[in-house]
Amino acid sequence: MARYVFGIDLGGTTAKIGLLTEGGEKVDFWEVPTRTENNGEFILADVADAIRAKMNERGIDDSEVIGAGIGVPGAVNVDGLCYQAVNLGWENLNVVNELHSKLKLPVKAGNDANVAALGEAWKGGGRGYQNMLLVTLGTGVGGGIINEGKILAGSKGSGGEIGHIHLEDEEPDACGCGNHGCFEQYASATGAVRLARRILAATDEDSALRHIDNFQCKDVFDEAKKGDKVALQIAEKYGYYLGKGIAITASVVNPEIIVLGGGVSRAGEMLFDLLKPSFEKYVFPGCKDVKFALAKLGNDAGVYGAAKMLLY
Repeated sequence: MARYVFGIDLGGTTAKIGLLTEGGEKVDFWEVPTRTENNGEFILADVADAIRAKMNERGIDDSEVIGAGIGVPGAVNVDGLCYQAVNLGWENLNVVNELHSKLKLPVKAGNDANVAALGEAWKGGGRGYQNMLLVTLGTGVGGGIINEGKILAGSKGSGGEIGHIHLEDEEPDACGCGNHGCFEQYASATGAVRLARRILAATDEDSALRHIDNFQCKDVFDEAKKGDKVALQIAEKYGYYLGKGIAITASVVNPEIIVLGGGVSRAGEMLFDLLKPSFEKYVFPGCKDVKFALAKLGNDAGVYGAAKMLLY
């Protein structure tokens, strides 16, 4: 008898839901709106209804379903308690208990970044490895640690928050977390633009970036690939911070492979060349022998990872 598992990647706008086989084969992926009114009280009921509707549509019996996993944009402990998910309006909500009461199937929950890391380890860039670090480079810097094939979430689900590793003492601007000099202030997409503006302000040298209105992170790497000297200088500084932050993390968790995801990872293999000098300078020698890869699952990583939680 075929056995199925559902994976849910819960965001502030939509919930991505996947129906997969227990072997990880994609059967059906779809989305439902995330209704955040009234402190998100309808969200889990809507998800449960969507899963039940899909089971009815495909003639799937409860006995054929292992359960449903859900990734949540907030800290979630091992018991499924979400301390806070600001974008959803949740505070101290036990996601496992609430979704189980509505769905009547086994449920597991985790932080969405950690869950995405599990997805990449299972079916993506880290496939075949039991110890993996996922570094997501987007508006911020996120992370997920997979240790012996399982999420390393920490006591309150905040493990893997590598974007808030401290890198600079003299940073005048505050990070979104309130501290100064955090990893994500330099290695995120917004951080790359901040670095670029600072470097451009410190030199009179011409650069194609000066002629692009409101240039973005992608423009920096595109111009660096074309040989623009200032853009190359910015990219190298970005790589310095990226490599240093990853080195500190790798020295703690000692992964077999480090996977880069998020929008900045579209710069491709260039990132590895940029980060490796500082990575090798700062990493603990015993953790230096590590592979690097790009994420492969894109926005589906959270769905795969959520499903995988049921298969531990």
